[in-house]
Amino acid sequence: MGVVVSGAAVMLAAPAAAQDVTAERALIDELDQRLLASPTATGTLTRWCAEHGLADPARIHAELVTGAISPATAEQRTRLGVGPDEPLGYRRVKLMCGTHLMSEAENWYVPARLTPAMRDLLATSDTPFGTVIRPLNPSRRNLEAVQLWREGPLPRDILRHRALVLGGDGQPLAEVVETYKSSALPVRR
Repeated sequence: MGVVVSGAAVMLAAPAAAQDVTAERALIDELDQRLLASPTATGTLTRWCAEHGLADPARIHAELVTGAISPATAEQRTRLGVGPDEPLGYRRVKLMCGTHLMSEAENWYVPARLTPAMRDLLATSDTPFGTVIRPLNPSRRNLEAVQLWREGPLPRDILRHRALVLGGDGQPLAEVVETYKSSALPVRR
């Protein structure tokens, strides 16, 4: 009888696990679509945090990863519309909402297309790039979107996006690579 009960328990657990995977997949798909349709990831992540109660208040802040340097490639410079000698800024951050790591992002930006105050904020504060450049009426041109999870245990990295961030005048301001984390998903209750 113990074997039958054990077998029944396993059979009951399988549908629950399948429901969890389906729910996680739906959340990932929803986050992915919202990010792809948004002019900045910062605004989308702020709304996501608030809707799912990840932090109170739902505020996105950037933890700077110091010492990180990654020179722009020739292809990135072409997409940004800058020559090989024009200075670019580089910023690597962890975007946090409370204690939840939402994403890790790399950002190659054109300082000459930002105001001095914007450049100063990017260099000295925990303000996300999207918040800093909001006065420039930014939009995004998505270059690549990859879902990093299909099946099995949920990995740490769930999505990766590469986008060109444009000012309201259509001029490229930055190229970003964002890797979204499973910790951005609401905890199962």
